[in-house]
Amino acid sequence: MLSPDRDDWTDFERAVGAVLDRLQPGDLVTYGDVAAEAGFPGAARAVGSVLRRSDGIFPWWRVVSASGRLLRDHEVEQTRRLAAEGVEVSDGRIRG
Repeated sequence: MLSPDRDDWTDFERAVGAVLDRLQPGDLVTYGDVAAEAGFPGAARAVGSVLRRSDGIFPWWRVVSASGRLLRDHEVEQTRRLAAEGVEVSDGRIRG
């Protein structure tokens, strides 16, 4: 798990956290978008690692794969949270 004290985080973790902190209800980004905006293009998988270790600090449900696919094994919860924010989901993918 990531430490609650961001001073203990790596530069990458802080940069990714800053991007994720700016997400608002209804916003959708890909793992690659987050990596690029954080200044680490090509580090999409590492963004996923940060989210897995974040223990709910960030709005993980607003991050989807490049194809719009939801997070495997969390599709029901991710769909519920996105629908509450007005995002349309169908068959495990973002629509529209």
